[in-house]
Amino acid sequence: MKLLDTIAAVSTPRGKGGVAIIRISGADALGVGEAIFFPVCGKRLSELPVGRLSYGEIREKSGDAVDDGMAVFFLAPHSFTGEDTVEINCHGGALVTEKVLAAALTAGARAAEAGEFTRRAYINGKMRLSEAEALGDLLDASSDAQLRLARSGARGALADRIDAIYEKLRLTLTSVYAAIDFPDEDLSEMSREEICDAVEDGLSEVLRLAATYSTGRAINEGVLTVICGRTNAGKSSVYNRILGYDAAIVTDIEGTTRDVLKESATLGKTLLRLCDTAGLRETEDRVESIGIERTRDEMSRADLILAVFDRSRPLTEEDVSLASEIRRIGRVAVALFNKSDAETACDMSAVESCFARSLNISARDGEGFDALSELIDSLFIDGSIEIGSDAVVTGARQYASLVSAQEALSSALSDLRADIPLDLCCVAIESALSSLGEVDGRELGEEIVSEIFSHFCVGK
Repeated sequence: MKLLDTIAAVSTPRGKGGVAIIRISGADALGVGEAIFFPVCGKRLSELPVGRLSYGEIREKSGDAVDDGMAVFFLAPHSFTGEDTVEINCHGGALVTEKVLAAALTAGARAAEAGEFTRRAYINGKMRLSEAEALGDLLDASSDAQLRLARSGARGALADRIDAIYEKLRLTLTSVYAAIDFPDEDLSEMSREEICDAVEDGLSEVLRLAATYSTGRAINEGVLTVICGRTNAGKSSVYNRILGYDAAIVTDIEGTTRDVLKESATLGKTLLRLCDTAGLRETEDRVESIGIERTRDEMSRADLILAVFDRSRPLTEEDVSLASEIRRIGRVAVALFNKSDAETACDMSAVESCFARSLNISARDGEGFDALSELIDSLFIDGSIEIGSDAVVTGARQYASLVSAQEALSSALSDLRADIPLDLCCVAIESALSSLGEVDGRELGEEIVSEIFSHFCVGK
């Protein structure tokens, strides 16, 4: 029943600005718009050209003027939501915006829920689910790579790729069922070998697409990155340098950082979910010991460890122990030999041998951080992917569906090669189609769809 409601919301950020937009969508959007917006030309909003902004006065139910501004209306299905839609542009003061919205609600609209406009667009076939998710990513983008990835998804790069795989498998399944249902009619256009080839091609496509998730995740969700090292090695300075501002206190007093500090920053194309940790050393301080324990816990879960060593001071047992521990953990790790601007006091080979990758850096003047950026991108970003145009999986939900499709197709291929009856092989192919359909909402439950759109802002 909620889909029959006419909804309204402020679609621009709340606060003081030059212009605010109130969006009204639903079967009675035009009626609500005409109840509060009065063009200066004397005509009704419905009598004006569709899709063209018109100047007029915005009034409350009492007839009192709230503001003057512009309005435009779109007739279904030619609108963002696929419904009749009116958008009113008023001045962007907080109070005047709220009063215009209140006038729309008084005239018969109800307040829109989070993401309800986009959800209606999805339900009305104006966009596929992965495109809607990409639109949400577009609103949240904080880096150029995230923006380009979201634009690609919103334009349908992933959805089109999924559709192509889905359609090929659907046609294969249709051919198989024709052979099963009408064995004497010779209706199937494919031999068993050709069916095997088609399923194998579908599996290869799914595997290639699923493999893009590591890149999509690195750009969109971020790489859990732990910065560790002994006290005063320069961990917090490295943390601050990557962030671009002084988020952590830096002093020459050992044990300054006692807890795990967490912020996110983009380095190159990769989003790093940074953790600045307490220096690793033997200590009697109870608070510092808790911080060190948390450091080790974060290291065990990290996608990337940046181990910081001070080149200007002799190596200690803590340095060697840390290097050995990181090698034992087996996480992707980079040794950062800090203070390259100072005179080298020791040979780093004792710890360098524990790492596959190492760099000389200076957290003070930024030397080596461009090289670090390139190195991290090479570890987590597939350089063969064109971020702005290729299909890239960006979310865990999409990836899980592809993995499920991959498993089903592998099972189908195994059954086909083992000469299992075709009707039994079809079960696995149907399962694969169902999983592929989940990526764009063909087979997705209402609860999951509601959860996806609940993360959108009100007004979008």
